[in-house]
Amino acid sequence: MALKFSPILEKIKLFMKFDPRLKNQYPMRRRIAQATFILTAFVCLTSCVNLKKTTYFYDTQDTKFMSTVQNVESVLEKNDLLSITVSSINPEAAEIFNMTNASEARSSTISGTTAQVAGYLVDTDGDISFPVIGKIKAEGKTKKQLRDEIIFELEDRKLLIEPIVDIRYLNFKISVLGEVKNPAVMTIPDEKISLLEALGLAGDITVYGNRENVVLIREEDMGVKTLKRIDLTTNELFSSPYYYLKSGDVVYVETNKNKVANTSAVTQWIPLVISALSLAVISIASFR
Repeated sequence: MALKFSPILEKIKLFMKFDPRLKNQYPMRRRIAQATFILTAFVCLTSCVNLKKTTYFYDTQDTKFMSTVQNVESVLEKNDLLSITVSSINPEAAEIFNMTNASEARSSTISGTTAQVAGYLVDTDGDISFPVIGKIKAEGKTKKQLRDEIIFELEDRKLLIEPIVDIRYLNFKISVLGEVKNPAVMTIPDEKISLLEALGLAGDITVYGNRENVVLIREEDMGVKTLKRIDLTTNELFSSPYYYLKSGDVVYVETNKNKVANTSAVTQWIPLVISALSLAVISIASFR
């Protein structure tokens, strides 16, 4: 623990000199100074910082971790915004399928700016409207399953020969809230981000953030929400299925006890009390 003594404490020590010969000469002065010294020492002790609580992966040695993270592709949900690109050996024939869908939405970038993006919106019925083919059920399918279905429809209807379909999210978003430097809702272009990367984009956890109890909220299948608490002072994250975030994940960093203590009324009054006692000691000494 790091102990920081106030300059006031040093002045009191110098003023008193802690000389036993002064014990009977100035009893009032000695009692006030002792009270001030004890109060100041208490404040200093309560402000001790535990290094473990402010360090990631504290005391973790060089080692290798067998990750249990499974790259399970998320299923599509209502209000997902998709980019669907179609190509084939006949570019002119594929051009009609690459006309931008009329659905538009606002997207927040990592830098905090917003931009208009257009793509194929999964509507409230779970469908997308695709050129020529019409309505296609997207909700509950993975991107691969939807891609295979579009390819099948294009070939079955003899619309394209050997089509290639690429599907990407346009609204892969995560939220980082709480005791971080820059809380934000961020759109991730490459659709893959770890918890540590997300905290880095948010400016890292502040000194008042509780690294031992970071909360991750994730919506699973059928609308079930999962809440997971992660201790970033240990190495448990490296073998956790929550190492990589999914679209819609919310990361919340709780406030530690130090900030609550520092903002309490008692702590705010302590410097004033110390100053008043110090002034009293100096005034008594001057009068004597």
